[in-house]
Amino acid sequence: MRTIDFSPLYRSVVGFDRLAAQLDAAAAQNSASGYPPYNIERTDENAYRVEIAVAGFRSEELTIEVKENLLTVTGRKAANDDARKFLHRGLAERNFERRFQLADYVIVTDAALADGLLSIALKRELPEALKPRTIAINTTTAQAALPKSKKAA
Repeated sequence: MRTIDFSPLYRSVVGFDRLAAQLDAAAAQNSASGYPPYNIERTDENAYRVEIAVAGFRSEELTIEVKENLLTVTGRKAANDDARKFLHRGLAERNFERRFQLADYVIVTDAALADGLLSIALKRELPEALKPRTIAINTTTAQAALPKSKKAA
């Protein structure tokens, strides 16, 4: 796999080194195991859903954690196969950890487990200070807008 050299970018921009590190991490993660499979869906302009196929896992065997813009979903299966004798084992049911890098201001709003799919709802919530706002324009006469020193002259 090819790697991208970001060093020319560092000479002309400031503060984007985190983005380059995220791109490198994403490239490295693509070569990792594809288990369990997942979907990422955009459900609205500022809403997303991550669906992970976790067939065979119960809710108490799954953990969802968000820390510093990193969503981590972990599945830990209890080892109870001693009494079972398989002729064929096609269901993976192995432990996993799946990580998703979240953009700034993206929060987890809900999680549900149904029919072997773990659905995690995400929403982008911008702080009020970052939302666009309209500034009212006051209309005054030209004479009233002048500073006091110019009015007297």
